[in-house]
Amino acid sequence: MIQLSNVRKTFNTGKPNQVTAVKNIDLDINAGEFVVIVGANGSGKTTLLNLLAGNILPDSGTITIDGQNVTRLPEYKRSKWIARIFQNPLTGTAADLSIIDNFRLAALRTQPKRLSIGKNEQFKTLVRDKIATLGMGLENKIEQPIGTLSGGQRQALTLLMSVMDTCKILLLDEPTAALDPRSAENVLRIADNLIKEYRLTAILVTHNLKDAGSYGSRIIQMGEGMILKDVAGADKQNLKQNELYDWFG
Repeated sequence: MIQLSNVRKTFNTGKPNQVTAVKNIDLDINAGEFVVIVGANGSGKTTLLNLLAGNILPDSGTITIDGQNVTRLPEYKRSKWIARIFQNPLTGTAADLSIIDNFRLAALRTQPKRLSIGKNEQFKTLVRDKIATLGMGLENKIEQPIGTLSGGQRQALTLLMSVMDTCKILLLDEPTAALDPRSAENVLRIADNLIKEYRLTAILVTHNLKDAGSYGSRIIQMGEGMILKDVAGADKQNLKQNELYDWFG
């Protein structure tokens, strides 16, 4: 599904603050894998996600998604494969619009934006039914501005919105960092369920080593722009909490 070959990205080239954030990375991620990426600040985790999403382009190397070379494609041309959840619950939604209007925009993410599409009673029922699965009681508040919700509620809805349109890859960029522990646990549980239900290929970037051990089928540690460890399958499932902490000395 995803292949990075010799991908490199340097910022501020030729300046005193030049930094190579990703150093000639080779990485293959199979369809349906749930990969967790850990690493210290500045290790290259978010840069790697930005390269996959198309927010930034690599200096060298190739990026392939679903058999297509997307190395030079901008973000909007990768949206037919990729949905992304950000660290800040305020990102990725329109705060002044209602819940139902945000869902309508999400459902048209890769399609022509025709105002006549999406907000009929059938669509409202579909959205209510999906929101009801969260168990938050928000299914009867779909006309409420989404900006009035708590961070945990908003992040949970954003996850549902990510699968309203075509999506094969879900990028989770520290999605619980701004949430309280209970909301964070709920959001990751929802994400895990959606990944399994829709058979998504997923990448979670997190600093929470407990979550890194509990979720995903594969774990990668990054450091100084390189992949230091890559553990999958039974080895990942058997990885102990103290072993993860030992990775960081």
